Amino acid sequence: MSAAPSLAGRVDAVVIGASAGGVEALLLLLPALPAGLRAPVFVVQHLPRERPSLLVEIFAPRCAVPLQEAQDKQPIEPGNVYFAPPDYHLLLDTGPRLSLSVDAPVHYSRPAIDVLFQSAADLYGTRLLAMVLTGGNQDGAEGLAAVRAAGGLTAVQDPADAQMPLMPECALATGPADFVLPLRDFVALLRTLDAASQARSTA
Repeated sequence: MSAAPSLAGRVDAVVIGASAGGVEALLLLLPALPAGLRAPVFVVQHLPRERPSLLVEIFAPRCAVPLQEAQDKQPIEPGNVYFAPPDYHLLLDTGPRLSLSVDAPVHYSRPAIDVLFQSAADLYGTRLLAMVLTGGNQDGAEGLAAVRAAGGLTAVQDPADAQMPLMPECALATGPADFVLPLRDFVALLRTLDAASQARSTA
């Protein structure tokens, strides 16, 4: 599908899920977020459970927005990017605030994309944009279906563009997505999101 001409007034939060090949994909996407971004962004990147995450250290020098590893009960601030920490599910709760869980892994993954997406769908409903990127398992498929059922916008990396196409393929198997795009077009989509946020803030 082609990118919509504008996301103006439609999105209050963004959730992104990735696994194998995801760091490389995020290295293209997250630096495209301008400093004026108002929507918070929440990221689950599958990581080894036994090692500390280095995602903030990797991305902070490349990004114009604040980045941090999520903390339990932390208030959600506009325009921040929150990474799920290793071995914890990341959920979004009323407040709005973050919540961390050590519930059982989902599709052998903790953090799991499904858990983040489902909680985000409950909190943001029609005002959520959910993005599934490259990966080698089916995590994210049920979560994307939950976002779709809640009326949110769904976006999936074109499997032909993904380093590992299985995760995008499984996500698309649950139903159509609003956007099926290569990464370079997701960059344009995120910039459209920022323009919409700026328009709301100056209206």
